[in-house]
Formats: sequence, C-alpha cells, structure tokens
Amino acid sequence: MVGATAGAVVWGRAEQQDFRSRVRGTLLGVAVGDALGAPVDGLGLDEIREAYGAEGLVDLAFGYGRRGAVTHLTQLSLFTVDGLIRAQVRRDTGAWHPPTDLHRAYLRWFATQRDWGPDERRKEDGWLAREEWLYARRDPARSLLIGFGDDTMGTLESPKNPNELGPEATARSAPFGLLVGWEPQLVVQLAVECAAQTHGHPVAYLSAGAYAVIVHALALGDSLDGAVQRALALLAARPGHEPVSDALQHALGAVRQGMPTPARVEELAADGSADGLLSAAVYCALVGEDVRHGLCLAVNHDGPSAAAGALTGGLLGALHGET
Repeated sequence: MVGATAGAVVWGRAEQQDFRSRVRGTLLGVAVGDALGAPVDGLGLDEIREAYGAEGLVDLAFGYGRRGAVTHLTQLSLFTVDGLIRAQVRRDTGAWHPPTDLHRAYLRWFATQRDWGPDERRKEDGWLAREEWLYARRDPARSLLIGFGDDTMGTLESPKNPNELGPEATARSAPFGLLVGWEPQLVVQLAVECAAQTHGHPVAYLSAGAYAVIVHALALGDSLDGAVQRALALLAARPGHEPVSDALQHALGAVRQGMPTPARVEELAADGSADGLLSAAVYCALVGEDVRHGLCLAVNHDGPSAAAGALTGGLLGALHGET
C-alpha cells in the first residue's frame, strides 16, 4: 500500500491561489455536473428533448423535490475528501493506512443512507457526517449498498462486487487527484485500492485510477490531452488495463471526427460502464467550447447522465478552476 508521498511542493502565493481555485473548481464541477444530469438520468435523448426542448437540458432542473439537487455521487465525493483529511491527520501517528481511513469515511456515508439524521453521540463522525442535508437517499447503486453494507473492507486481493463495471467508484475519485504532493503512480494506487471497496472488476477500479491521475495532472497545470497521455502511460503496466486504455484512446480520436453530437457521446459511453463513462467525460471536456457547453453535452444523451456530468465536471473544474 501507499506508504510515502513525493517531496514537498514549494509554491509561491500565485501558485497556491491557482491550486486552491482548481480544488474548489473540481469539487464544484462534480456537484454541478451531477446536479445537472440527475433529473434526466437514464432518460433517452428524445425524452429529454420532449421535456426540456430541442436543445435538451441546458440548466439545473428539478429533481428529488428541489432544483439542483445532487445525487450519491457528490455525497460520496465529499466523503472521499473527508477520508483523505483524516488520513493526512494520521500520517504522524504510526497508524497510517489511507484505504482504511477512506473506508471509514464511506461507512459514514452509508449511515446517511440508513439513518434519519446525524447521531450527535458519535463524536468521532466529525463535521461532515453531522450535515443534515446529506441524510437523503439519492438512488445509490446496489454495488455501493453492498460494498459498504458491512464493516469488511474490499481490497484488490479480495474485492467487493468483483464483476461490477459501473462508474460509481470512478465518479467519487476526483479528490484523489488533488493530492498534488503525491507521485502520480501513488495517486493511481490509492484510487484503485479504494475503488475495489465497491467495484472489484479491473475495468472499474482502473478507470477510477485513470480518472484520479488525470485530475492530478490537471491540478498541476497540465493540459487535458497531456493528462490523458500520462494516465495511459501509468495504466500500461497494470494487468487488465486494455479496455480502459482503449476507451481513453477512443475519446482522443473522437475529437477529430467532426462536430460534437449526443450520438458520439452515447457511442463513447457505450453500456454505461466505468471505462465508457470515463471516455465520454474526457471527450466532453476536450470538445466543450466552455464549461457550460461541456457539461450540457455530457448529460444530453441516452444513459447515465448524472455520472457523465459529475465526471466531466470534475475534469473541467480541475482544468479551469472555479472561475
């Protein structure tokens, strides 16, 4: 397991401000993309256009009883941040094992899906688990409820849901990419290990690792194309990487195939597996004229619009910052 980080990154004030903007942009991007796609998640393009007009969904709409509501994807991304903060605090205690801290954080998320509200008696839960708005069940995938349904932590050697190909673990993995003091291969490793807690198929957990390291490169100021190339190089050494590597290559190739269309996004997203949604998100972030265009492209298609929006939003936020 990850046992060391890279040497300390020394930045001036401008670099620090830029990084903070990218951190906020990444997390806001995940949330906005998730909220944009949630009301049309699983609808066909014709159904979306019938409900929202010829251009499809172009603004936050009502879902879960309010406008702009997020799903479990944003909830879990926040608990990823929570777990990473806990892991950082434990570094000097001699009990440092980040996947365990992340697993505990995800179990706190699971409690929000089970309980009516925060339990003030559990002081160790921390501030995030006391946020009452998180105690809302937003259609979490069965793989998540199984993966976090008991205290046993899935590992690469003994993963939870070993046949699960869905995008949910990938969509909660953007925060791993914000560990800019870590070497890229360690970012991949941590994201992969934590993804295996619910998504045990190599396609799913390697997609999570690829997504995290793409965000990592963007947070350090790389271009999206350069970030994808870095991910491809790191994936090449990992068994079972071929579907994920091929999906990223398809995204890069699709950029040169004319004007972006919902059909092309749908083609890349394929059956809604993690590698397909990662491919679609990379494509939308690459061809989007701006953040709004990229996000709208990501959610207006047949398929899992919330996951596509969240993944695209994380990339665009890391690329452009919060402005």
